[in-house]
Amino acid sequence: MSKRTSKAGTSGRFGARYGVVVRNRVKSIERVQRAHHECPSCHHKSVKRVSAGIWECRHCGNKFAAEAYSPRMKRAEDVVAERKADAFAEPVAEE
Repeated sequence: MSKRTSKAGTSGRFGARYGVVVRNRVKSIERVQRAHHECPSCHHKSVKRVSAGIWECRHCGNKFAAEAYSPRMKRAEDVVAERKADAFAEPVAEE
């Protein structure tokens, strides 16, 4: 018997619904989300997602908040730069 979801991966549960672009996007997001990640405090590859934005290291027990689908945290400089870019963005003139 052959594997049913070797190409579809986790998005195989959707079958032929929702379109190939949406299914591929879900597959790539879930691949990152469900993988083991490096802990920022003990540097073991044992961080798993608890819920949206909550990540926990199963080695040292460190629990921290980060992005919803990956444990990458935004640096303060990135947040400030985004806010400045939004503040100085010129409004689009409607004709």
